[in-house]
Amino acid sequence: MNATVSIPLWLFVLLLVLAAAAGLQWFLLPGVRWYFRRKVRRVLDEIQLRLKIELPQFKLTRRRALIDRLMSDPRVMAAAQQHGIETGKSSAAVKKQVLGYAREIVPAFNAYVYFRVGYWLAKTFARLVYRVRLGYTDDAAIAAINPKSTVVFVMNHRSNMDYILVSFLAAERVALSYAVGEWARIWPLQGLIRAMGAYFVRRNSGDPLYRMVLQRYVQMATEGGVPQAMYPEGGLSVDGRLREPKLGLLDYMLKGFSPDAERDLVFIPVGINYDRVIEDRSLLRKLDEKPPRGSLWRTLRITGAYLGRQFVFTLLGRRYRYGYACVNFGRPLSMRGWVRERGVDFRGLTDAQRRDAVGAVGQALMATIGQTIPVLPVPLVARVLAADPQQAWSELELKAAVLALMERAENQGAHVYVPRSDRDYAISVGLRMLTLRHLALDDEGLIRANPAELRVLNYYANSIAHLFDAPKQTGPEGPA
Repeated sequence: MNATVSIPLWLFVLLLVLAAAAGLQWFLLPGVRWYFRRKVRRVLDEIQLRLKIELPQFKLTRRRALIDRLMSDPRVMAAAQQHGIETGKSSAAVKKQVLGYAREIVPAFNAYVYFRVGYWLAKTFARLVYRVRLGYTDDAAIAAINPKSTVVFVMNHRSNMDYILVSFLAAERVALSYAVGEWARIWPLQGLIRAMGAYFVRRNSGDPLYRMVLQRYVQMATEGGVPQAMYPEGGLSVDGRLREPKLGLLDYMLKGFSPDAERDLVFIPVGINYDRVIEDRSLLRKLDEKPPRGSLWRTLRITGAYLGRQFVFTLLGRRYRYGYACVNFGRPLSMRGWVRERGVDFRGLTDAQRRDAVGAVGQALMATIGQTIPVLPVPLVARVLAADPQQAWSELELKAAVLALMERAENQGAHVYVPRSDRDYAISVGLRMLTLRHLALDDEGLIRANPAELRVLNYYANSIAHLFDAPKQTGPEGPA
C-alpha cells in the first residue's frame, strides 16, 4: 500500500495541466460567471428603481439566441438560397457567410458595462475635453411618448464624440443602441462597443445578402422596442454643413411599420454642436483633390504630439477645454400620427413609392434636426468673421454684429445657447477660442479672420449656415 509509483515527467505535467483545466472549468469559471451575473442583476435592479429605465427583453436576450433567430429567419433563409443560386456556392458555404454577417452585426449588450463602465468613461472624457451642456429639451412632448413605443434618436453627425456625448446625456433616460460604422471594428474598441449594445454597419455595401441580414436585425430590434440612435447623414460632415439624408436604416425601420401595432415608432431629433471639433482639420483634408494618404505611424505621431502638448499645457496651467459642447432634444415625430395624417401605408407601396415616402420622412427629420442644432459662441463669431474676411473689426463692432446675428437666429426659432445667460460673455468666449487657435487675428485691437485659416473658420460657420442660407433644392441620397 505504501509502494512508490514512478511516472514519466511528461505524464506528470500532462496530469497537472488536465487537473488545472478541470478546476478552471468546474470551479473557477462558474464562480466568475456567478459574480458578474450578480453585478449585472444589481445594475438592472438599480436602473429600474432609481432611473426608472425598463430595458426591453430583446436587449437582454443572449447574443447566441439572437444570432440563431436571425439565421432561421424566413427572409434571411430565402435571400441565402437566392445568393447560392446566383453565385454557385454550396448551402454550407452560404450558411457560413450568413453566420459571419450575423456575428458581425448582432451586439452583446451588458448592462454592467453600459451603466458602470461606459457611462463613467463617457462622462469623464466628455467633461475633460468640453464644457458639456444640455441645452433645450422638449420635456412635455418627450414625456407624452407612450412607454411601449420604440424610440429612435436621430441626430446630426459632427464628430466621433457624438456617440460619447449623447450616450452620457441620455443615460438617465434610456440605454441607446447605436448603428456604428466600420471604423470602430478594431481591437479592443470593438468588444467594448458591442457590450454597449451597438451594432456594426457596413456603409454602402452592395451585397444583397448582407443587406438582408442587417435589415432583419434592425427590424427585429425595432419590433422588440430597443431604443436606438442613428445618423441620417450616414457619416461625418466634412465641411460642417448638414448633409442630405441617406435612407437605408430608415427604410428598414419603416417598410414593415404598422400603425395598428402595439408599438408606435417615435423619432426624437437631436441637435449637436461644438465650439471645437477634435477632427476638424482631418475632415477638411477629405475635401482636397488629393488628400494625404493616412498611415498608422502618421496617426500615432500626430496623436502623440497632441497629447504631449496637452500635458505640457496642463503643467503650465495653460490648458483650456475645447469650449462648449451642447446637445438639444427636439420635438418627437410619431410615425403612427404621420401615416394617419397622410394616409400612407409603407407596407403596401412599391419600392419606388416607398423610397419617395421614406424620403419625405427623412427630409422632415433633417429639417427638425437642423432647427434643433444649438447655436454656440464659436460658430456665431466665425460666421461674422468669415462673411467678410478682409474687414478689420473693433471688439465693440464685432460684438454688435454677433449680437445682431444671435437675435436673427432666435427670430428664426433657433436655440441659441448663452453661457451664464450673459451675451457679452458668450461672444467673448467665442472670440477667445478663435484667437487662441489663430483662426482670428488681433492686430492692435482690430480683429479679422486669419486668411490662412479661412477653411477652418468656414467649417464652424457652416454648422449654423442652414438657419440663415436658402435651402438647396436637392433630393435625398440613396440608401446607406
